Amino acid sequence: MALDLAGRGQELIADGVPFVEATVVRAQVPAPARAGDGALVLPDGSIEGFVGGQCARGSVREAALAAIRDRSSVLLRVVPEDGGAFPDTPGARVVVNPCLSGGALEIFLRPRLPDPVIAVVGDSPIAAALEELGPPLGFVVDRGGEPSGATAVVVAVHGGDEAGAVRAALDAGVGYVGLVASPRRAASVLGPLALTEQERERVSSPAGLDIGAAGAPEIALSILAELVRAVRREGLPVPLGRPTGGGSRTDAAVGPEPPGPATAVDPVCGMAVTVDTGTPHLVVDGTDVWFCCPGCRDRHADASGQGGSSEHARRGADQAPGADVPSVGAGRSGVITVPEVLAGVPGRMSPEEELGEPEPGGCCAGAGNPDEHGSST
Repeated sequence: MALDLAGRGQELIADGVPFVEATVVRAQVPAPARAGDGALVLPDGSIEGFVGGQCARGSVREAALAAIRDRSSVLLRVVPEDGGAFPDTPGARVVVNPCLSGGALEIFLRPRLPDPVIAVVGDSPIAAALEELGPPLGFVVDRGGEPSGATAVVVAVHGGDEAGAVRAALDAGVGYVGLVASPRRAASVLGPLALTEQERERVSSPAGLDIGAAGAPEIALSILAELVRAVRREGLPVPLGRPTGGGSRTDAAVGPEPPGPATAVDPVCGMAVTVDTGTPHLVVDGTDVWFCCPGCRDRHADASGQGGSSEHARRGADQAPGADVPSVGAGRSGVITVPEVLAGVPGRMSPEEELGEPEPGGCCAGAGNPDEHGSST
């Protein structure tokens, strides 16, 4: 059954999971992908869908993870080492892939990221104005005031336990805490909290940019303008895990953003490789070595004297999904150093399942079964 990328994307958005939509916009024969082919790249490096062979997938994976980090779209050009006749596209990110068997690809990578959440404490007119004006600017407004997983907390209670709300937001690690108050009242609220210098830097009071705002809607606008600047220019973090549905949040606490997948460098072709249970792997003199494809792994095995029939020569590509991946221990020396190897992604295909066996001793240029155009990329 073909994967419903649109439906799968909606599921990820509803769960607050960031991902990248990868769409092939131009392909040169004999690349197996065609214009319109697509895939979703998840933060753990897993790819759902089809955008090319094993080496092209590796380039897409690395660029997509960078797009999530940078929060920006990118046009990726994957070209073979010899270049070839492929029209130039100014502004594109170019990857010269020594493993590509032929043909070139252009793939548009569009990150789909959780919208920033503003948790609003209070039921004042300013709180109501934030709820109205926030969504058109890309913010999810939570009137419940739950700070966990929020990008910002705005305290607009005009009395009540303002200090407690500020303290709870800071303790939850929220990067922006806006206190709607005059300078005099803000001092009386914040003074007893004995905030550290770092905590005080996260509190904005009076909240919002000084635009001469008068009335609740304009004050809300000034707060949203300050938040737009903080997110776009100042790097205010947007935590993962925002569910959708009318701008409300679940009661479950949202943990810190997990680290990205571990990466390594293929010593044969020099490609960056994302390490998981499907990554071809060798243990050479007690050191874990990872490869972009079985062909590079087997070539390195022959060169290191292990041979293609070694117990380790096939470990990684043949592992069943979910099996344990050997980790790289501290103090080991070798071609690469991987601080952490991630757990497997259930349901991912091994390179052999996806592309077929490589020719003996060949690199990725020989991997796979040619399609109707004679490609094995």
